[in-house]
Amino acid sequence: MSGQDAAGDDGAGTQHYFTARPATPDERRTVTVRLAGREVSVETASGVFSPDHVDLGTRVLLDHVPAAPPSGDLLDLGCGWGPLALTLALESPAARVWAVDVNERALDLVRTNAARLGLDNVTACLPDEVPADVRFATLWSNPPIRVGKDALHALLLRWLPRLAPGARGHLVVGKNLGADSLQRWLTGALGTPVERLASAKGFRVLEVVGR
Repeated sequence: MSGQDAAGDDGAGTQHYFTARPATPDERRTVTVRLAGREVSVETASGVFSPDHVDLGTRVLLDHVPAAPPSGDLLDLGCGWGPLALTLALESPAARVWAVDVNERALDLVRTNAARLGLDNVTACLPDEVPADVRFATLWSNPPIRVGKDALHALLLRWLPRLAPGARGHLVVGKNLGADSLQRWLTGALGTPVERLASAKGFRVLEVVGR
């Protein structure tokens, strides 16, 4: 479900990465990426977003987001194969990290990668599998802009209000994919200011504070 990149390539060919069960062959491969300040080997596959690397938008988010809380419930919304969720888990081993996606192949990859890295604090699950009473100490997301405006708005209005009071959520959105208009819309829809935390390489990092 995650993402976007500067060139608009979702890394999944003609198959949308926000499909629940990708029709493309589940061909696994191992790539080396840098997460939480270290080189790690992870498993990826076709049919998920950016299967060959950490995409530029996600990298911009990781470069500018504040350190994750050391404990509590942390959310990677639209986790893909897991670069944000794995970073949260590596940096905050005492926290519980929720990796949420509609793409079942992506969720399986997150589980596999968490096991590869010895992380037992990651729960990869479908949206409806997150208990309704969970409130998040942070939320990181490279949201699926190309899912369409209505679906994107519904997604963000489902999850951003679940930030705990004072908790900070961060989204990365391409400037040419409507980051500024989304910032204005979120401010009105949430009834709270949504700030631009950073701007780099064609992307905005937006910050939402839980009420």
